[in-house]
Amino acid sequence: MFPKFILSLALAASLFSCQQQAPATSQTDITRQQTAKPYYPGKGEQWERRRPEELGFDGGKLQEAVAWAKTQETTQMPRDFSTQEEIFGKLLGPIPSDRASTNGIILKNGYIVAEWGDTKRPDPTYSVAKSFLSTILGLTLDRGLIEDVHDPVARYVQDGGYASEQNRQITWEHHARQTSEWEGELWGKKHDFVGTEAFGKGERKPRQLQQPGTFYEYNDVRINRFALSLLRLWEKPLAQVLEEKIMDPIGASATWRWVPYQNAYVDIKGKRMPSVSGGTRWGGGLWISTRDEARFGYLFLRKGRWENKQLISEKWVHAATTQRGAVGPDYGYLWWLNTEGKAWPDAPTTSYAALGAGQNTIWLDPEHDLVIVWRWHNGNPNELIKRVLAAVKD
Repeated sequence: MFPKFILSLALAASLFSCQQQAPATSQTDITRQQTAKPYYPGKGEQWERRRPEELGFDGGKLQEAVAWAKTQETTQMPRDFSTQEEIFGKLLGPIPSDRASTNGIILKNGYIVAEWGDTKRPDPTYSVAKSFLSTILGLTLDRGLIEDVHDPVARYVQDGGYASEQNRQITWEHHARQTSEWEGELWGKKHDFVGTEAFGKGERKPRQLQQPGTFYEYNDVRINRFALSLLRLWEKPLAQVLEEKIMDPIGASATWRWVPYQNAYVDIKGKRMPSVSGGTRWGGGLWISTRDEARFGYLFLRKGRWENKQLISEKWVHAATTQRGAVGPDYGYLWWLNTEGKAWPDAPTTSYAALGAGQNTIWLDPEHDLVIVWRWHNGNPNELIKRVLAAVKD
């Protein structure tokens, strides 16, 4: 009897111990359940917020990171865009009368854990638009309008833009790597960026053209030629393509616009259509809110899938955001990469970003399931990134 009594006490103690530990295990299970099935925000305001602590953050440290970000208003881009032509050259399209102050949003597992400033205001996002053009290239491949990214553009587009010996060598990949070395003039701007009136402080010295694919140059004239070539294939405005295939399915607002230059129109099958730009260097461009950019970034974090639909192939997302080119900086298909750990030294090498002038940033971290959109700020995004990652406990 005595041994059985001792055994009963031991068993009771063991059960009591398990009961005491149950809440911790239960919380862990809840966290796992939250991350097992991806969360997708509903349309518009249907976007869940979570306390940072619920998703593995030190709430105090994250609050400190956001407080610091609020102090980093850009000094490079005036609120009234008054230096636009001085910096970039003669405008071809409209520019807003003013912009929002620095603002941002942080997503963890798709949930909003921090937000500051006016994140609903659609502002020009400058070269972040290039990553949207990259996405349209991916859609073009997914739908078989292009067989292979390595195909010459001249095989598909016969409008004279690829007729020369220099230009007929250019592939779709060359355009997406910024190594096309396309030669010519488009919308009143020449490929060489020579001339203060046309290019402002961004003008460049004359140089000899290189063979396509062998030389990297960040060049909006060539990117705009790329956009026109995509328009030729789709035979409908690229803003409409983006709206139908990406922005509407991810629940974006109705406030974003892809504004063309006044002279960037072509006739396609008897219809006058706008050709969009890959930035706001000469006005126009993609005008979009921080919240809509966060949705776009989250789509990529989910490898092109939104709820039960694959909007853009996982294959394209992987290629565009992990594979750097043979020449040039750490650059994918119109996305900035961190594979060398140089762009953002405190971030995982798997992270990547869409970047634009005025410090417009959409930064994605697959390792921690993070999206940070930060706009109109001063300096390298790494300064905020390292503060946010320092707040991650798990």
